[in-house]
Amino acid sequence: MGRPLDFEFPQNNALSNIAAGASNNPLDPEEFRRQGHMVIDFIADYYKNIEKYPVLSQVEPGYLKKRLPTSAPLYPESIETILGDVQDHIVPGITHWQSPNYFAYFPSSGSIAGFLGEMLATGFNVVGFNWMSSPAATELESIVMDWLGQMLRLPKSFLFSGNGGGVLQGTTCEAILCTLVAARDRTLKVIGNDNIGKLVVYCSDQTHCAFKKAAQIAGIHPNNFRVIPTTLSSSFSMCPKALQNTITADVEAGLVPTFLLATIGTTSTTAVDPLGPLCDVAKDYGMWVHVDAAYAGSICICPEFRHFIDGVEGANSFSFNAHKWFFTTLDCCCLWVKDPAALTQSLSTDPEYLKNKATESKQVVDYKDWQLALSRRFRSLKLWLVLRSYGVEKLRGFLRSHVKMAKLFQGFVEADERFEVVVPRNFATVCFRIRPSGIIASSKSNVVLCEITNNNNGSLRNTSSDVIQKSKIVSVNEVNNKLMDSINGSGGIYMTHSVVGGIFLLRFAVGASLTEESHVIQAWNVVKQHADAILNTHSHSH
Repeated sequence: MGRPLDFEFPQNNALSNIAAGASNNPLDPEEFRRQGHMVIDFIADYYKNIEKYPVLSQVEPGYLKKRLPTSAPLYPESIETILGDVQDHIVPGITHWQSPNYFAYFPSSGSIAGFLGEMLATGFNVVGFNWMSSPAATELESIVMDWLGQMLRLPKSFLFSGNGGGVLQGTTCEAILCTLVAARDRTLKVIGNDNIGKLVVYCSDQTHCAFKKAAQIAGIHPNNFRVIPTTLSSSFSMCPKALQNTITADVEAGLVPTFLLATIGTTSTTAVDPLGPLCDVAKDYGMWVHVDAAYAGSICICPEFRHFIDGVEGANSFSFNAHKWFFTTLDCCCLWVKDPAALTQSLSTDPEYLKNKATESKQVVDYKDWQLALSRRFRSLKLWLVLRSYGVEKLRGFLRSHVKMAKLFQGFVEADERFEVVVPRNFATVCFRIRPSGIIASSKSNVVLCEITNNNNGSLRNTSSDVIQKSKIVSVNEVNNKLMDSINGSGGIYMTHSVVGGIFLLRFAVGASLTEESHVIQAWNVVKQHADAILNTHSHSH
């Protein structure tokens, strides 16, 4: 692991340690300049050499405790010494999300502009809870959110230029909780606080787990959390008719439908819920509809992808993560609401020590009332830098190139008869697996396939016991799980999985900023090599 980087640390650590203590001011501008240059060089070299590392960290739990002292240093240590330890001890324990060979989860795409915007925000280090605490932080956020809303062609009712507005949250988890609390309070204002036990919320079995956590925090009764089942045949999209039937039953039982979470680009398979029809169902009951487009919202700035959010005009709020697939470093979740007053009525505070003329004039936005916490970071700077440094057309080009690379990978999968694409690809994520016939074809003896690992051989029901005894029962899911573990253990690339409809699938998510076509071609070669090894092992073990 050592130090394969080109970066050279100055050798005279004794002098450096003295220098570290020489300035008694922890924000001395010249010392900041000297150390800052070193850190930038360190990170630039890290990016340059990132492919030398295994993408998935290969350390064991507790590795770092063995390497670091048991207590903090009493006296200053130099930045040279510290960066040496970062290289030797921290880097081995990093899973390299910025690696061009990172295809796991969803991307956490960085960029020079996003990074430098983060640096500026950290440098100013303002706590912009209200307008007065830093007018630029509030006003830039409002402007940038209208810019982005226009790029997405969101209805004007979501923008400040209409009667709505946008806010930068940390994550989708926060955006969901804020909108759910607003919906809860809006409904309780009509039916009375005592009836909180009657509120019902709805999602699909593909909705992100953040929603369940938000419902618990918001005080929704656990029995009133409705999960609409989805199927492979409808590509795991939420069915409006199933939603309607569930709501009808709830209303007949005296319950109050309050909130629907629809997703554009689900975590497991990037499925898309049909916004228009779902909003039509919800409208009849006065429900709040939130659209979670955490992953796929960004690509909707491309006109040919905009249709995925058709029907958003019927929703109450919409969010996407600029820190996923929009070149803006973590954390940066963009949330728009049609009715900001619904948010602020639930989330505002007005202590004496924050009173000021600007707030009282009602001419300004105080973003503390649009979020959970009081304190907030100057996140709009990095988004502003990303939008200005690349421009709309270049951003579209970046995103389209990722889709093109995902199509390339999809082509490789489809051309190999041992594999199959499990669900249609919507964006830049390919869900695939070794298909059952691929396992049978590679086997030299009787193999009985079990599709689902934990179904007590349910799929073997029509097979005679005699055949089963003479054959090797192979779980398709286990073979694919083995394939993924083998690939990730090699360190060459990193992919993650999901299980949908009982099917274990591998997810190949393109979106790391450094990824190029050559990395996708190499990734497929890695998949093939490991599949060859596993399928050959199966054929020899019979």
